[in-house]
Amino acid sequence: MDKKLLDILVCPVTKGPLIYDKKKNELISRSARLAYPIRDGIPVMLEEEARTLTQEEVESL
Repeated sequence: MDKKLLDILVCPVTKGPLIYDKKKNELISRSARLAYPIRDGIPVMLEEEARTLTQEEVESL
């Protein structure tokens, strides 16, 4: 994930910052408790495509 791109992307729901999870290839929004997938190097920033995070996942960030 390009650092410059990560610096300008925000969660579409909360407008908060995102955390890049290299292992799962996702962008994480702690405040929205959502994980946005990255497909073919392109972040899919749609709420309906995001995975809801469990409480344990949020706490481990």
